[in-house]
Amino acid sequence: MSGLSLSAKPPTVSQDLAELPDASDFSRGRDDDASSLGSDSELNGMAPYCRIDRYGFIGGSGLNNSLGQLPVELIVHRETKWLEMMAHWEKTMARRYRKIKLLCRKGIPSSVRARCWPLLCGGEAKAKKNPQKYQELEEAPGDPQWIETITKDIHRQFPFHVMFLSPESHGQQGLLRLLKAYTVYRPQEGYCQAQGPLGAMLLMHMPPEPAFWCLVQICEHYLPGYYSPKMESLLLDSEVFVALLHRVCPRAFKHLQKHGVGPLLYLPEWFLCLFTRTLPFPTVLRVWDAFLSEGVKVLFRVGLLLVRLALGTSEKRRGCSGLVETLEKLRSIPAHLLQEDTFMAEVHDVPISVRDLERECQVQLVKLRTTRPEFQYNPENRLAGTKAVFDAQQLEDARMGKEAHGSHSHASLIPQIQVEPPSSPPKEQRELEKASEVQGQKKRQVRKKPDTRGKTFHFTQKPTGQTREERPDPGAGKRKSSFYLETWF
Repeated sequence: MSGLSLSAKPPTVSQDLAELPDASDFSRGRDDDASSLGSDSELNGMAPYCRIDRYGFIGGSGLNNSLGQLPVELIVHRETKWLEMMAHWEKTMARRYRKIKLLCRKGIPSSVRARCWPLLCGGEAKAKKNPQKYQELEEAPGDPQWIETITKDIHRQFPFHVMFLSPESHGQQGLLRLLKAYTVYRPQEGYCQAQGPLGAMLLMHMPPEPAFWCLVQICEHYLPGYYSPKMESLLLDSEVFVALLHRVCPRAFKHLQKHGVGPLLYLPEWFLCLFTRTLPFPTVLRVWDAFLSEGVKVLFRVGLLLVRLALGTSEKRRGCSGLVETLEKLRSIPAHLLQEDTFMAEVHDVPISVRDLERECQVQLVKLRTTRPEFQYNPENRLAGTKAVFDAQQLEDARMGKEAHGSHSHASLIPQIQVEPPSSPPKEQRELEKASEVQGQKKRQVRKKPDTRGKTFHFTQKPTGQTREERPDPGAGKRKSSFYLETWF
């Protein structure tokens, strides 16, 4: 723990930049720019002259790459839409979630992403229900073993970002406190290495407290069981991924099976880190926008698309003669194929739905429980995106409102209608009602005289004393009946 301290005062960004080494020491890695990789391979180079791109990376491709830049008018228009929706978030979620989903697919503007992500994942609502909780967790001592492990991994998270330049930087110090707080919050899970990139990604966009609650929501509702010691949910999703790959891209599936490339050789880095170590940073932001909106379905679509881009054609597979070459092919997809707009358009076209995932999860769950009797993970605990998280929070609020019925703040959440039973009438009123009921029955039994006005009557013979002349019967010859009915008015 030399260099990192939980009680140290975080330095400023200007102090971090002043401690940067000379650019000549990192001349080998000038092309290592737009990647958001957090692995040790990033330590091999740094772009020169300490120039910072629009995402905070030193020498990143965002300095000169204007391909992904949208017109200012369009950005302002989208910002205005998001500000209007965030001002009435509950009403928007209840009535216009499809519009939120569409706008997330288009990409959340960078200026409002810090507010949108906590709203999408439910982190803001979680923080409101637990005020001062993060401060208590941050001040708690924590397990020294976990703190030591976290300290060893901190320097690997985005080392080219201005927030994470040195052990004394405010980014590394904040990330250490955030991850330590999570180990105190969930001691049964502790710390997982893959949580480092997630925490760093969140700290780039928001203060530590909302970043912590976003991390809690991701680990508990979006990807439950991913960061537990057994990682049973990741094992289940790897089997589901292989089954979906067999359906979506059968030739790539056969190639991976032929060379013994199992999903656990490449999928954990993708899913556990939410592609922060795989894709260019602008594309990672778009993936996170869609993931927080639509859930784990987006991770499967992105993974299937990456396999198709790497091994989708016979020419690409021809150069992969073994396991090592295939894995290298999966890790070295050309950058122009990963440009955020075109890549995300292809991601949303992958024919995988939430229903497909649920169905395949049940199939693979039965197989895993047959081969592994100790398998206990239940995929029903996973929530499929913003709408499911919002509905779950509304149900929880309703349940809390029932439990705290006397509280005015919670009673307003559930409108309650109380119907009181009618009071028993006095004895005299009951006798009058009974008498009127009997009288009504007698009236119904009396037979009324029929009203004959304006009716038609039929007689079998003429009435006596009739002076009216007989009318000729045109059909008398044809009629064979013994009597004749005549109509009189």
